[in-house]
Amino acid sequence: MSLLLDVRNLVTEFRSDNRVTKAVNDVSFSLQRGRTLGIVGESGSGKSVTSLSVMRLIPNPPGKISGGKILFYEEDGAATDLLTLPEDIMRSYRGNRISMIFQEPMTSLNPVFRCGDQIMETIILHQKCTKKEARERTLNLLKMVKLPRPETMIDQYPHQLSGGQKQRVMIAMAMSCNPSLLIADEPTTALDVTVQATILDLMRELQREHNMSMMFITHDLGVVAEIADDVIVMYKGKIVETGSVQQIFEDPKHPYTKGLLACRPRLDMKLRILPTVRDFMDEQPDGTITERSHVGVTESLTRVAITSKEIDERNNVLASKEPFLSVKNLQVYFPIRTGIFSSVKGYVKAVDSISFDVKPGETLGLVGESGCGKTTTGRAILRLVEPTGGQVIFDGKDVTKLGSSELKSLRRDMQIIFQDPYSSLNPRLSVGSAIMEVMRVHSIFETDKERKDYTQYLLDKVNLLPHHYNNYPHEFSGGQRQRICIARALAMKPKFIVCDESVSALDVSVQAQVLNLLVGLREEFNLTYIFISHDLSVVKFISDRIAVMNAGKIVEMERAQQLYDMPKEEYTRSLINAIPKGTLEDIRKRSVHI
Repeated sequence: MSLLLDVRNLVTEFRSDNRVTKAVNDVSFSLQRGRTLGIVGESGSGKSVTSLSVMRLIPNPPGKISGGKILFYEEDGAATDLLTLPEDIMRSYRGNRISMIFQEPMTSLNPVFRCGDQIMETIILHQKCTKKEARERTLNLLKMVKLPRPETMIDQYPHQLSGGQKQRVMIAMAMSCNPSLLIADEPTTALDVTVQATILDLMRELQREHNMSMMFITHDLGVVAEIADDVIVMYKGKIVETGSVQQIFEDPKHPYTKGLLACRPRLDMKLRILPTVRDFMDEQPDGTITERSHVGVTESLTRVAITSKEIDERNNVLASKEPFLSVKNLQVYFPIRTGIFSSVKGYVKAVDSISFDVKPGETLGLVGESGCGKTTTGRAILRLVEPTGGQVIFDGKDVTKLGSSELKSLRRDMQIIFQDPYSSLNPRLSVGSAIMEVMRVHSIFETDKERKDYTQYLLDKVNLLPHHYNNYPHEFSGGQRQRICIARALAMKPKFIVCDESVSALDVSVQAQVLNLLVGLREEFNLTYIFISHDLSVVKFISDRIAVMNAGKIVEMERAQQLYDMPKEEYTRSLINAIPKGTLEDIRKRSVHI
């Protein structure tokens, strides 16, 4: 097996306000032909900047590759330092011999060009072929990535495709010139677990067929276990641990790696709280990391595990209560309009006559793939989407029959935490103003001083600092912004909150912190949740019961542990099987198979 890429002492820095930040700080690693290197770490660890440095896509200014070598090896053993190449020569490598799949396909695809044309452009540029030849190759690529109806998909625009389909188009584009190295930057982060599983299978298959090397960047060690041969773990711009995937999972050495492995929700036990990275390490002022010797992975999990008896007791208490929310035959239909006069030709049944109850203090998980109707259900309950039919009885009132003034009054008791915290916060309002605004609208407290005091109390509750009151959304990380949205929802002193994919785009370590926060707030404020997600492992951790949705209907509903242990429906089994387990047994099986 020969060497393909050798990165030596790479330094990439960014300048802002007379301050230099080393996003990648003296990083060295190598990649063999035909192997996959997983690069793991939280947001800000430097993993994406490392991949962009290899592609020489660092914007200058403010960024600059200030040191090191990136050696790219030919099959005859000759090496080229990519950092010394003129830009026009580098362009012949980029997209041709080294390709990249970016994290968010919607922002990577040009919305005004057809998907096929965007793939053809790369082929024509690097392969010097005719448009007809490029179109034929593009059709073959779309078939290779297993897109349905490739003859139709080639002429569609990005907005006409689902998230998984757009990601397949990005893979086809990256594979169009048979690259030696494919860099995949978080290619499955926002996808359903079932779509994620098919994308990972596809990438493994393409790698075997083309003897291609891969750099696979992710914050999820479960995904790394599914696809990587070797792993490097990054923290604050440095590599803290490296080894084969089996070594990393079997015997992690660095406390940061141990924390990442522990903070993903477990499927084999119910935990009271999730371990976080900070449970495993202390960072000194000089940047030195020390392990918390009194906390080991096994000890930590034993300490926070909930017994079957405790789960049964809680379920019996909830079962004895009267429903707090009753959804009866809820329907949400969207009309399909065609022709000049936009006549209705049919309906998309997004939510198709579903019924369920939620007890006070309970968390009901709604799980399913994108398009199954779970988000529409949550919004219809709150009347953010108008129901077509059915009833939503909340605290004795039928929400579907309330007028605007009555509905406004009820909004104090019913809140929602959206999936994308950045787009749900006004970028022109400081955090304090955004939280105080909702209290003013609903006349909560008499004076602004009382509102400000309560806002600061809420910021403390969601583990933010007092000075954050005057900061703006762009000054926070994704996890911090989600905490702000939670504080804003709590400002209304609600009884019921819909959490709509509220942790799906977060690092597993930040996800663990937010999930722990939601559990703690549920107990402290006696909240009732509907928790919506496509990730069954997350839903299982936080939920008392789980409802599985498919094509607008609830196909199965059961207590969380029982649904996981004994699923009745094939669809539920497919969701469970698609979860990246990250177990040593699975890693060993994959190694034997390879």
